[in-house]
Amino acid sequence: MKKAMSGFDLRVMARELDALKGAYVKKAYMPHYEQIVLRVNPKEADQRDMVFVRGARIYTSKRDRPMPMTPPPFAMVLRKHLRNARLTGVKQVGFDRVLAFSFDTKNGQRTLYVEVFRDGNIILVDENGIIIQPLTHASYAGRTLKKGVEYTPPPPAMDPYELDEATLQQLLNESDRDLVSTLGGKVNLGATHANAVCAVANHEPNSPTQEADASAVYTALHQLLTQLDNSEMAHLVLKLQEKDAADWNPFYQGLSVAEQQAWLAERSVEATPILLPQHADMPQVSFSSLCEAIDAWKGLHDAHALQRREEERFEQAGPGRGQSTEVERLERRKAQQEKALGGFSDKIEKQQRLGHLIQEHWGHVEGLLEQTKEAVERDGWSAVRKAIKNIAWIVNAAPAERTITVVLPDENSEAKGPQVLLELDATVHQNAQRYFESARKQKNKTSGAVQALEETERKLKRARKNEAKQKASGKLNRLKRSKRMWFEQHRWGMVEGGHLIVGGKDAKGNDAVVKKHLSGDDMYLHADLHGAPSCSLRASQGFALEERRPAHLPSDIPAYRLVDKLESPTLDEKKLQQAAVLALSWSRAWNGGGAHGTVYSVKPAQVSKSAQTGEFVGKGAFVIRGQRTWYKDMDVRIGIGIIAVNGVPMVVSGTPDHVQNMCPRYAILTPGQTKKDQLANKIYRNTGLSTDDLLAVLPGACDVIEEHGMLTPPPPEEE
Repeated sequence: MKKAMSGFDLRVMARELDALKGAYVKKAYMPHYEQIVLRVNPKEADQRDMVFVRGARIYTSKRDRPMPMTPPPFAMVLRKHLRNARLTGVKQVGFDRVLAFSFDTKNGQRTLYVEVFRDGNIILVDENGIIIQPLTHASYAGRTLKKGVEYTPPPPAMDPYELDEATLQQLLNESDRDLVSTLGGKVNLGATHANAVCAVANHEPNSPTQEADASAVYTALHQLLTQLDNSEMAHLVLKLQEKDAADWNPFYQGLSVAEQQAWLAERSVEATPILLPQHADMPQVSFSSLCEAIDAWKGLHDAHALQRREEERFEQAGPGRGQSTEVERLERRKAQQEKALGGFSDKIEKQQRLGHLIQEHWGHVEGLLEQTKEAVERDGWSAVRKAIKNIAWIVNAAPAERTITVVLPDENSEAKGPQVLLELDATVHQNAQRYFESARKQKNKTSGAVQALEETERKLKRARKNEAKQKASGKLNRLKRSKRMWFEQHRWGMVEGGHLIVGGKDAKGNDAVVKKHLSGDDMYLHADLHGAPSCSLRASQGFALEERRPAHLPSDIPAYRLVDKLESPTLDEKKLQQAAVLALSWSRAWNGGGAHGTVYSVKPAQVSKSAQTGEFVGKGAFVIRGQRTWYKDMDVRIGIGIIAVNGVPMVVSGTPDHVQNMCPRYAILTPGQTKKDQLANKIYRNTGLSTDDLLAVLPGACDVIEEHGMLTPPPPEEE
């Protein structure tokens, strides 16, 4: 497997994925137009993702990967039909590069065909074989892939497993190509494995097929297929640089897991389920499965699919996408106007040139007009249209418009010059004048386009000046978002280790936090005050630093991604202390005038909505049973800082020390006299962040006791 998986690779992959039989589909995602992800829960195993990269590869992965907040239409179709579906089997279609995933759903059998040839495609099919939705509509010589038609797999190629020696002998005798081309094409082995068979059979790849020993070739092929069926490992074949060539293995073994993956991603050239003769002198790293090998090679790249999509939107944003700055929008408009002006100039020149050519060939044009007019009056249009098929000088006739399209003479007086449209009822001069008039009208349009271009250039100059001023002032480019991240519906913050803490904004929010976002090893926190928010400190869910920093972010904005599995999911005492500060600051203690307060924490199992007999638990309230852990004399003080989550700049809450260490641009707040909206407007004017986002983060009336880059511009970046 180099750029795309072969039939051999897919045979092993089908076997590995079929072992997940019985797994349930949790959700479907589409982080990039080239990639579909099915998140599945196998029986007695960890959750994982089935990753389908169009026209390239299929494998499973346990990596954290950011997903779009708004799923594309094809992902919604997959969710509608496959959510909670049970995987009943995975098989290869013949020996082609197509895998069929069968699912048992509440609405009947569903099959997902993943085609890994050409540009690739993914097709969802119902129990009757009718296409519910393809990822891409396509039409080929023998089949059509579109909604509502029956799915037809590609024409079956030869299955080498069904090939016997006599058939192979006949193919070799009848082939007019060399041995490796015959094995690669007619026997459906592909170039890589055809060369491997030639090497095992001790035959030159480019030797004539008639001279080949069919028995030796068949034995070599059978040996290769048997090895494939019995393979229990997979390998990454490496291409090392000169500096890596000596003693690379001890160096590789001494790296951390993350460093090994980055090292392999740069140096791997092929993932293969079996080692072939051509791999003998190449360094290799072995894995327990082909899925693991591909994930080690391409997994890091594929996990950043959403980030690549966002970067592509910034680089090539089209109208209406909401991701472009004013400068980018005006630059696109300017390029379009310049292109249109170039087209206008070409059209004007062409129209004028045709008018002059009609005048230059006055006699020729006049003769064609008179002869055609006489023929129409004498024989009628039907006879004329038949007759002009044999006349090289006349291309077409339109009776309704009484026009003919004629060819003007070239330099050699042959019928190979440009074509012009002539009106029968107009003179030669009038026909030429029509082209000159068309050029004049186009000139009038051009003058308007020139004025529009000049206006765009003025606006672009002003926008560039404003952008430079904005950059110097530290303001950020705001992104228009159709949907917010789920945690932004609540109060939210971050503690050390990247753990996410969320708290309810009201009674309904308290119920949602406990019901949806409190489980397992999470911790429940609550200030010892009436009406304080219910808070959940997530053990596994939180934020991790981006390995590939988005190019559009300023250097003083840390880039994080939202992950479901943190590297260190343990909640120690220090993390709970930090979470307690946030839980207290989000309560009435902020506006109550006190400088300190008390918070308690319990495990999720101790939080209940069930009351004792005769008692009632209201909306947003809970019953806490069992022993509580108390945190006393907590400071009512909070820090806010600017970070980017999945490429989107936003303000995060945390303890003052943690925010100072994490964010170059931060502010430390205490309860005070400055109203929320006044402080939000000050921060907005300096940072460009939305006041709505800022109001959601500020706990109440505040005083700023320390800040950097929030209320005053940050120092200019060093070049």
